[in-house]
Amino acid sequence: MSYDFGGKVALVTGGSRGIGRAIATTLAAGKATVVVNYAGNDAAAEEARSLCERAGAARVVLRKFDIADPAACQAAVEAIVGELGGLHVLVNNAGVAIDQLVMRLKDEDWRRQLDVNLTGAFHLIRAATRPMMKQRGGAIVNLTSVVGEMGNAGQAAYAATKAGLIGLTKAVARELASRNVRVNAVAPGFIDTDMTAGLPEAARGKMLESIALGRLGTAQEVADCVAWLASDRASYVTGEVVRVNGGMYM
Repeated sequence: MSYDFGGKVALVTGGSRGIGRAIATTLAAGKATVVVNYAGNDAAAEEARSLCERAGAARVVLRKFDIADPAACQAAVEAIVGELGGLHVLVNNAGVAIDQLVMRLKDEDWRRQLDVNLTGAFHLIRAATRPMMKQRGGAIVNLTSVVGEMGNAGQAAYAATKAGLIGLTKAVARELASRNVRVNAVAPGFIDTDMTAGLPEAARGKMLESIALGRLGTAQEVADCVAWLASDRASYVTGEVVRVNGGMYM
């Protein structure tokens, strides 16, 4: 199913790989102008650009910046609005996971996950709020996680940041609704990406046992949900957390 994003500008953070790349190419297929944010892998970003162009994007722009840097986020949004004429869709997908039992978790690893996963999304939401309110419309989709709702041993920091994203989503949805800016979240479960590919086979098997549908999800299945929420087809949906987890958590 394709969506109409013609004339719209979409920023996807962490858009060079995995779920972010699938989201970017899905928006591109709807004729959006896609801005792909990435942190450092130039080759992956160029590959994402090529895929978006082939998918049918009106235009593809690469933006390399650290979303944990508030000044960089503000500057990026201002540049996007100035150069491309607006910002209509913001997808906060970028994230990091540094797994460790809480008793062994280093302060710097806690802070890095908080700075990227939660505070980074806040930086971009804050920057995007003014132009979206001015144009009286927009859609923000935050990528949380199944562990933000159910928790997971060894992921205290990651789970805390993803749970925080849910609260942020709901609060900002209430703030911006009067200006027709919708804010929602998608909570993926166990998705087949580079991040999960490195799991030991025993851990992978145990995880599969907890999924009602008995399989991993795909990045495209998450991207389709994000695209729906970002589209006008979800014009009466805001403040929601949509689970894409195969029944891992209900």
